[in-house]
Parts: sequence; C-alpha cells; structure tokens
Amino acid sequence: MAKLKLDLHEICKNGKLIEKELNRVIDQATEKRITLVEIIPGKGSGQLKRPFCVSWSGLT
Repeated sequence: MAKLKLDLHEICKNGKLIEKELNRVIDQATEKRITLVEIIPGKGSGQLKRPFCVSWSGLT
C-alpha cells in the first residue's frame, strides 16, 4: 500500500506553513489516489513523538 509522508520538524512553529503543507499533501494524496498519509509531528516537549498515520476513503 502506498503512503505519503509529511515531516513537520522544520516548520513546527509556523502554523500557516503547517496548514499549507497539510493541504498540499492531502491534495497530492487525492490526486494519486493514496489513502494513507504519515505525519511526523514537530518539536514539542523534548520527547521523541511517534509518527501517526491518517487514512481516509472519501476520495473523489
């Protein structure tokens, strides 16, 4: 199964850029009919945060 990955480490403090990148990766997934996107969270409390996957089936 194909999936796309979005790493937020470099843009974790820029809300507008995060929103832009989320929209970009969702548009790309929709265009390529990929139903799984892995999102790697940005910096936080200093602990390594686990990546998480978002899956949807509402492709048109």
